[in-house]
Amino acid sequence: MNMDPQTFPALVIGGPTASGKTSLAITIAEACHGEVVSADAFQLYSGLPILTAQPSSAELARVPHHLIGALGLEEAMDVQRYLGMAQAAIREVRARGRLPIVVGGTGLYIRALLFGLAKGLPGPDVELRRELERRPMHELQEDLRRLDPESALTMDLKNPRRVIRALEVCLQTGRPFSSFRHLTAWEGAPVGIWISRERVELQERIQRRTNTMFEEGVLEEVREAGEVGTTAGQVIGFSSLRLVLSGSLSRAAAEEAISIATRQYAKRQETWFRKEQALRAVGPAEAVTEGIKLLQTERREGTSGLTFT
Repeated sequence: MNMDPQTFPALVIGGPTASGKTSLAITIAEACHGEVVSADAFQLYSGLPILTAQPSSAELARVPHHLIGALGLEEAMDVQRYLGMAQAAIREVRARGRLPIVVGGTGLYIRALLFGLAKGLPGPDVELRRELERRPMHELQEDLRRLDPESALTMDLKNPRRVIRALEVCLQTGRPFSSFRHLTAWEGAPVGIWISRERVELQERIQRRTNTMFEEGVLEEVREAGEVGTTAGQVIGFSSLRLVLSGSLSRAAAEEAISIATRQYAKRQETWFRKEQALRAVGPAEAVTEGIKLLQTERREGTSGLTFT
């Protein structure tokens, strides 16, 4: 299929971890002359390809990928920086006359691409952030409930990056973080899909992936990673694997902990994508057909609301 990048700027494919996004994106990219732009907060980092479930070398050889392993493990990352990197990658793909396919499970990154960032949101305050990072998580959660009840109700309070960022904005501006969320109303048809699997099936896939990581040498990968920054240190399983390497945790216990944490993360991702009206939920069996159909429909009708300038 020949896609005019000026009339259809991008296709978005979201979904929970282990749902099959990578395989789907590659299949559609090969059919539609596309290239993949990652929207995964942890696959951005180099040095942990097994732990972050990055595409294999064979998959990377089939279709060009962008923003995979683009950062060192010591580098900090936030949605504002991601947005700039992703928009630059999308422009490059479009300039070559190819279709950008944004793929990932980080809903916040996808939402930023769909709607942009709220105006007036301040940049990070390094000293304030360090101060907040030193405080116990339960104190941060209580402060957020007091300063911004709306964010406390809608945000994943177990995610320290999100809680700290919200508090940082509250303290910098004297305004609730939620007050900056003036998202543009969505117009037109959905511009993407997200893969929805049965819960039991997804949990089985997560368990298989966890087992495979150990077979592929994830412990050695983490051993060689060295020091990591705050953001990369939050990769699911990283802290458990470090405990195994130090002799403080058994491999079996680490496998169980990683599997449970991944299932919990997948559940939060599903909750996010169900609320994302710009993306249509599809089952894995019809995902390729529906993705290509969406491209054909929107190219013909010109209904896409995504713009990347």
